[in-house]
Amino acid sequence: MGVPFTYSPVGLTARGVTPPGFNGLRVRTLLGAGEPAFAAASRALLEWRMHRAMGVRVRADAERAAPGVEVTVGLGVGRLRVHGPCRVVWALDEERRAGWAYGTLPGHPECGEEAFWVEHAADGRVWLTVRAYSRPATWWTRVGGPLVPVLQRLYAHHCGWALRRLARRAATTGTRT
Repeated sequence: MGVPFTYSPVGLTARGVTPPGFNGLRVRTLLGAGEPAFAAASRALLEWRMHRAMGVRVRADAERAAPGVEVTVGLGVGRLRVHGPCRVVWALDEERRAGWAYGTLPGHPECGEEAFWVEHAADGRVWLTVRAYSRPATWWTRVGGPLVPVLQRLYAHHCGWALRRLARRAATTGTRT
């Protein structure tokens, strides 16, 4: 299954646990309400479109998130683009929940795990939750110190904004996101 993850334990985002020695993150964003919003958001999330809508470069060895899929995300522009190799740890596509998590591989500036899932709540509302645990893996992310968690939180909020736009557009027009 390729190179090992750069952190341990693997898979704890599925249980909402932040292991000792890692910085935890949890951001929840309301996307809309109803089955059309859930279906559109789920598809966009599972097929990498949320990330691409944010301007993130995504290179994946599958068109859809699934355990074992390797994916490299690229943030930034030109020579300032940072690449983060990852592998999907877990994925789910259920009647009322869909999502996945990936863990970092060698070459990623952080080590840890990040999960994204959409939930269609009992009250009809549709939520995106981003949960992560990480710590610096490079000298420049260590130097970034307290700025890195702030940037991670902004990134998580941006995920919510992008996915909300995609879900609303698809739900109101009846088109695929």
